[in-house]
Amino acid sequence: MGNVRNVLFIMCDQLRADYLSCYGHPTLETPNIDYLAQQGVKFNRAFIQSPSCGPSRMSFYTGRYVASQGAFWNFVPLRPGEHTLGDHLKQMCLTVAVAGKTHITPNTADLQRLGIDPQSEEGRCYREGGFEPYDRDDGTHLAPPGIAINNNYAEYLRDKGYVDDNPWLTYANSAEDGDGTILSGMEMRHARLPARVREEHSETPYMTDRAIDYIRSKKDEPWCLHLSYIKPHWPYVAPAPYNDMYDSGSILDANRSDFDRGDLHPVIEAYQKLRVSQSFRPEAARQTVIPTYMGLTKQVDDHLGRLWECLRQLGRMEDTLIIFTSDHGDYLGDHYLGDKEFFHEESVRIPLIVYNPSPEADSTRRTETDALVESIDILPTILEGLGGDVPGHILEGRSLVPIIRGEHNGDWRTSVLSEFDYSFLPVRNWLGMPVDRCRMYMIRTAEWKYIFMEDFSPILFNLTENPRETVNVSGDPKNSRILSELNGQLFERLRSLRYRPTLPDSVLEDWREDKMNPGLKIGAW
Repeated sequence: MGNVRNVLFIMCDQLRADYLSCYGHPTLETPNIDYLAQQGVKFNRAFIQSPSCGPSRMSFYTGRYVASQGAFWNFVPLRPGEHTLGDHLKQMCLTVAVAGKTHITPNTADLQRLGIDPQSEEGRCYREGGFEPYDRDDGTHLAPPGIAINNNYAEYLRDKGYVDDNPWLTYANSAEDGDGTILSGMEMRHARLPARVREEHSETPYMTDRAIDYIRSKKDEPWCLHLSYIKPHWPYVAPAPYNDMYDSGSILDANRSDFDRGDLHPVIEAYQKLRVSQSFRPEAARQTVIPTYMGLTKQVDDHLGRLWECLRQLGRMEDTLIIFTSDHGDYLGDHYLGDKEFFHEESVRIPLIVYNPSPEADSTRRTETDALVESIDILPTILEGLGGDVPGHILEGRSLVPIIRGEHNGDWRTSVLSEFDYSFLPVRNWLGMPVDRCRMYMIRTAEWKYIFMEDFSPILFNLTENPRETVNVSGDPKNSRILSELNGQLFERLRSLRYRPTLPDSVLEDWREDKMNPGLKIGAW
């Protein structure tokens, strides 16, 4: 697409769209994210394929639904043979480097089956999901006491004087009281206290530095960098001054209703029993955690300003496709839930901004769209943006390039699909569900949200009349038609998955029996 040579794919972890100023937050100013929106296109209705880090990211990276790529929860490997962004761009002679988190889990059993040495170049590529781990750091380094955490960030902290077996936890993600007692950031009651590291040594500026180092090292070579910030994902600990930059008056009101407390759907009732949901139930918890969550978001925005300045100095704003997004949201106590892993907007709707420097995109700058977009659209957008082919027999997403060029003719999807499998959660045991019946799906249109759960009644929200999703109208007889229609859409989506990824459609379209089997008259009389 025009003069695009490079790609900067930025992802925050657990960042809600409504906690950004360009998506309507009244007090949390994010001028650098706003700047990107002013230069590109802001997507107001972008949704993830699964409300959990691992499966969501694997769908981002493969351009395929969870049912297709197979990584249905954190630490679950992709199906054998799945191609990621790194694999696709390698065919275009472009390496995809990673600075930050990916959540890729290596399929070691597959390596052994294929006889691939995990330490070989081929094995390393397979372990990293096709990415070049320039400085991979998935965060949440929780090792037993006395077991040293050794990675680039841990060594960096030790070099700066934060000497400990696990400085990520005891310094970057812990605070201390007046007596010098270390208070773990894993306990949310400590969220308002400053982290035990200077701001410039915390995770967000460190990973921004690494991204800048990588971009500068490439000089005039084409590059693709996945900059994946761990924050504002928990532990909710921020360095000064971001720990007390906001107060409880800055947070959005809790989205709670009688539907969230009264005659509960059994699955939601089970989710509300989770420890993180119980922890967020008191208003004091929200008022303690959310201002720090906002501070961590503000810190990301501030360091994105440094990144934009680097790109400007190097002339890379003129030839770099920039995508800014998140892997999922965070309930933060809304609906009496914590974390993510269900289908309310707080969890599944994400920010998405795409900046393309090409003249073809000039007509859409400073615009926004309500088109229903899925995270699997990012990979085909990158491929087409770089002028490559989009393998439609593999990718299940749609390129956003026509929207970015202003060439969108109205032929777009009318719903989005999200999936989750709660087999790993205590919810399964509380509901007495076998592991193969823990699947649930969301179909979200412009007007409706339909949630299907095996062996339970569905949930239906009328988003036009009830955008805060506080009234389940699935039991209203007048909605029987829409329930049937949305269930049919779900069935159609699952029937339409790309199940022939090893053979391009063009081969089938050109297939002739005499061409494939010359001289053979199979079935002749």
